Amino acid sequence: MRRLSKSFGPTQALVDVDAEFVGGTVHTVLGENGSGKSTLVKALSGVVVPDSGTIEIDGCIVSQFAPRIMQLHGIETVFQEVLTAPNRSIVENVYLGYHGLWRDRLSRAAQKRSSQEILELLGAPGLDVRLEVDATPLFVQQLTVIARALVREPRALILDEATAALGLAERNALFEVIRELRDRGVLVVFVSHRMDEIMEISNSVTVLRNGAVIDHVDRDHLEPSLLLRLMAPLGV
Repeated sequence: MRRLSKSFGPTQALVDVDAEFVGGTVHTVLGENGSGKSTLVKALSGVVVPDSGTIEIDGCIVSQFAPRIMQLHGIETVFQEVLTAPNRSIVENVYLGYHGLWRDRLSRAAQKRSSQEILELLGAPGLDVRLEVDATPLFVQQLTVIARALVREPRALILDEATAALGLAERNALFEVIRELRDRGVLVVFVSHRMDEIMEISNSVTVLRNGAVIDHVDRDHLEPSLLLRLMAPLGV
């Protein structure tokens, strides 16, 4: 990202943001509420069109912003909101939008098997994926959304507060999946307020305040006190 900016009326959500995300790393975006994290995630996901600046992927400048365009680049996003389709099963939600126009890309048996395998990796073994998703606990719905991103085998996975609805066991299982993805060369952009999570999983951290980048901190210099100081509003 180079000098990426976005305003909503008089509110500057992003101000000349420069950042570089590299495959094979877990790159955390950190900041208080209103710091610009969600807008940054939505720009990377194609949901928001920047007012100015550029996003480059593999050296090519992105000229069109839409979720489908970013997905074609291999970017999958799990947003802060738990976005499931009601009155559909877990497996239907995992494969929502995955299929071709005229027929399924995988048999229903293969979809069921794959969904169960991924959800087991995410800490939900033995789950009946034929259940309607809105009849399940919130953590299962969140795992379903994460599984939806994983079945697409992303090159870059964006997790925006994806652990908020998870218990400790599911969070730890997700972290194991994240480490495996990282070791395979996948970029994971991780957004979290939880300092213990950030210290455990991050290779680098970009700190935002009032829409601007305050600092980039690599693994060797990560300290909770430093990150908290960087996050704090001026004068605090």
